[in-house]
Amino acid sequence: MTRINNNFLKLPGSYLFSTIGKKIREYEAAHPGKRVIRLGIGDVTQPIAPEIIGALHTAVDEMGRSETFKGYAPDLGYEFLRSVIAEKDYRARGCDISADEIFISDGAKCDCANIQEVFGTDNRIGVQDPVYPVYVDSNVIAGRTGLYDEKKGCFNDVIYMPCTRETGFAPVIPKERPDLIYLCFPNNPTGAVIKREELQSWVDYACENGSVILYDAAYEAYITEENVPHSIFECEGARECAIEFRSFSKTAGFTGLRLGFTVIPRSLKAEGVSIWELWARRHGTMYNGAPYIVQRAGEAVYSEAGRKQVREQIAWYMENAGIISEGLKEAGFTVYGGVNAPYIWLKTPKNMTSWEFFDALLERANVAGTPGSGFGPHGENYFRLTAFGGRENTIEAVERIKKAF
Repeated sequence: MTRINNNFLKLPGSYLFSTIGKKIREYEAAHPGKRVIRLGIGDVTQPIAPEIIGALHTAVDEMGRSETFKGYAPDLGYEFLRSVIAEKDYRARGCDISADEIFISDGAKCDCANIQEVFGTDNRIGVQDPVYPVYVDSNVIAGRTGLYDEKKGCFNDVIYMPCTRETGFAPVIPKERPDLIYLCFPNNPTGAVIKREELQSWVDYACENGSVILYDAAYEAYITEENVPHSIFECEGARECAIEFRSFSKTAGFTGLRLGFTVIPRSLKAEGVSIWELWARRHGTMYNGAPYIVQRAGEAVYSEAGRKQVREQIAWYMENAGIISEGLKEAGFTVYGGVNAPYIWLKTPKNMTSWEFFDALLERANVAGTPGSGFGPHGENYFRLTAFGGRENTIEAVERIKKAF
């Protein structure tokens, strides 16, 4: 008899954003005259920058000529993209990362989920709490997390590292030793960042204890403050203990194009085995590469014109963040984030649960956001709004919330 992977059955309910989408659709069906403004899912709304569109058109034309046609991409990705990433994202910041340590993919989400496949299922994971749910869910499917405790809202064998207002929504090094440590900065959902000295302490800890840090830097382009590292490889010793994930989705609006990359130093080992070699084997076996035209578009992000246009779009989204943050403060909400990341993290009023506030916000203001508890137990009584909406919708959503609460 065919058997299923029973670990899937350990997952509570459906994926967070699928649940949100279902609730919004049900509300709209029951209230056909209401227009819901969505500030929940972090999907961009601004069009791709002109310099990047030009590169896409050129690459499409190349695909129509036999002398310039491209088939399967190289396993790691095209050299032209990996080289410019190594130069502009890493060497320019003093990071010792070479082009052949960069693996091009179709997005950081997939890489963050799939990276656990190269590690044994007997490793214990440590995750920030609250944090992006894919880290935990992918390890649940692998059988690494134990059973779900519905009362506590967490898995028995996961080391949760609380990120609270008192800690600036950054984790402290746990008493129990994680083998795999998931860190996400600037953080999704709280928008918090970590100073260089703090990140260095995590690198030192991982090196001393034989742990591997899985560092999600998908929002590094939004960092505005000084002494906030854009890469974990700015820290001494990180080549011996860290893997970094990056994305073009929020940096350059590639949510519909799909492009990202993972950085694995050749010097990173576990049990004497090269993690680079394992990921390269997995990459070659189970992935056929991001499309040539999309990789050419990624290259254009690093051109002088492309960088300027992308920075302007990021600034535009951060203006939205300011509008939401200031508007909510005027309405009496306690607000965090929105400075180094396009996310606003707010305390729910009157000690409402995060799902109670979701329902109230949808009903009273016809605005949808993301309940904090969906990111982990310490997200309870908090709520996330994104700055990726259109300007008019963002302004209207804030006015609706002011009137409703």
